[in-house]
Amino acid sequence: MRLRIGRRVIALVAVCTLCLAAAFNALWIEPFRIEVTRHHISAEVPSPIKIAHLSDIHTYGLGAREREMIRLVESERPDLIVITGDLISHSGSYPGCADVLRKLHAPLGVWVVRGNHEVWWPVQNESEFYASAGAHIVVNESRRVSQGIWVIGFDDAFAGSPNLEKGLAGVPPDEFKIALFHSPAFFDLVAGRCDLAFAGHTHGGQVRLPLIRPFWLPPSCGSYLEGWYERDGSRMYVSRGIGMSILPIRFMCRPEIAIVTVGK
Repeated sequence: MRLRIGRRVIALVAVCTLCLAAAFNALWIEPFRIEVTRHHISAEVPSPIKIAHLSDIHTYGLGAREREMIRLVESERPDLIVITGDLISHSGSYPGCADVLRKLHAPLGVWVVRGNHEVWWPVQNESEFYASAGAHIVVNESRRVSQGIWVIGFDDAFAGSPNLEKGLAGVPPDEFKIALFHSPAFFDLVAGRCDLAFAGHTHGGQVRLPLIRPFWLPPSCGSYLEGWYERDGSRMYVSRGIGMSILPIRFMCRPEIAIVTVGK
């Protein structure tokens, strides 16, 4: 009897230790272990372009995670930085968001689209706010960022009002088109109308267990979770994002910076 009780105690202690270790990792380790993933897209462009894709920063300001993100982006020396929404967590996050944006630099600029959080908590004088932080926001509009390369930004499909035709208006059909939007379900509409797309919103599930799908995903994710998808000649990359929402934890789903080089 004593041996059985002893084994049960040992098993209980072991389970409690594993749970505490997992909780410590989810709260204090994994959220700060940003992974840099590198990819190459073969395309006919005048010259290769290196893109850093950030998403779902959910920042409150220049904390440890943001500083590590900035350090990693700087070390990659991208030509272009794109941010696919949810830079903020709520309306009070905008001053901290501006501090973070001012630390991001690329020769072809920093280009931002709204996420659902920016739609829910809009900033006054939106264009001026982002310009003052050294970034460009694009909402259902396009901008030529380099010879033969366009950025097309769309409002969020979950909380906003994306307009496909307005965004694409004036873009030459034979030039390389990079579509930016927050909710990846919008890819169902934009596929075939762009060459490359970037999205976020899913956080990659944020909390994952092996061999099973995430416990919860926000609306407007569609069938997309993370990584590459292809449809009608268009390719989309869905980022796991940098920050967190609802719960301040990540488990088996590290934050991510995607570096995508486009060229021959």
